Amino acid sequence: MFDDSKLGYRKHVLDEFEFENGQTLRDVEVEYTTRGTPKYDEKGSIINAIIYCHRFNGNCLTIGDLHQLIGPKSITSDFNFFYISITSLGYPQSCSPSTTDLKFEFPKYTIKDCVNFKRKFLAEVFNINNPLGILGVGVGGYEAFTWGCEYPDEIEFLIIGSSSFKTNGYRYITSKALNNIIDTTDAYLDNIYSDNLSKLMFSINSLIYTQYFSKRAFENYTREELDMLMDTFVEESSSYDIYDFKFRNDAQLNYDMEDKLSNIKAKTLIVSASEDIYYSPEIDVYPLKGKIENLEIYIFDAQNFVYKDDFSLFTNLFRKFLEEFKK
Repeated sequence: MFDDSKLGYRKHVLDEFEFENGQTLRDVEVEYTTRGTPKYDEKGSIINAIIYCHRFNGNCLTIGDLHQLIGPKSITSDFNFFYISITSLGYPQSCSPSTTDLKFEFPKYTIKDCVNFKRKFLAEVFNINNPLGILGVGVGGYEAFTWGCEYPDEIEFLIIGSSSFKTNGYRYITSKALNNIIDTTDAYLDNIYSDNLSKLMFSINSLIYTQYFSKRAFENYTREELDMLMDTFVEESSSYDIYDFKFRNDAQLNYDMEDKLSNIKAKTLIVSASEDIYYSPEIDVYPLKGKIENLEIYIFDAQNFVYKDDFSLFTNLFRKFLEEFKK
């Protein structure tokens, strides 16, 4: 039995994991955490599991950012869901280039590999082959879209926030530029992780920060406030490994679910910011109309919204959407 008193992370080791390209790794670590209590059917299968897929700069514990939506004091505390948050493939708390010490020789993986990594873990640890739903934010939304497109019969709903169904245009150029910066650094192929790579990650994280707020939110801060916020963001990201970043960026660069969107059978809620710099309603949300049958869209004013601070804006939306799925 799992209970909510264990709010820290836990580890599980998969005997092996096979990538889409056919490469296999053995003794594959998976970091995860849970919230809530599982509910079982007469066959002993968990029927109330919601899988949380975290954003680019996150891990399984960032589910805690959603405490207003998830947990014993949240708006859905009476709905009796069992949340499972898994640190994705390629992140250092789970199996990654840095933790395996394979560095640039780590198997090149896709977003579908990230989904299969979680599917294998869920089947092995919780005997779950059919999660109730997937909740994905940012890059976690890439996993949610992929799950719904590739395995449409496995889930009943998708909730996707600030994300997209493909990497194109501005995002493609951004990811390509970041790769070009790394590829021009000879130190990337060294056996020793040098100060040059740490300095390069500092510059990369500074660039990533430029996409963190909406356009108007940036305009509302003074230069001094922007300097402080950027310094905090870069400092929090200072421990990121360049090999982990590069493989993660490659997976995003090749991501495209557009031609498979009609496969989605799950009821789908898409949440997006009106002036998001990286994911825009015009490019990433409105084109979904007519491609996903059971679709709801919510566009919010992001002028003063800061992702980690306050999710109270979404409490009623979250509760209303999940009402029919409560157990």
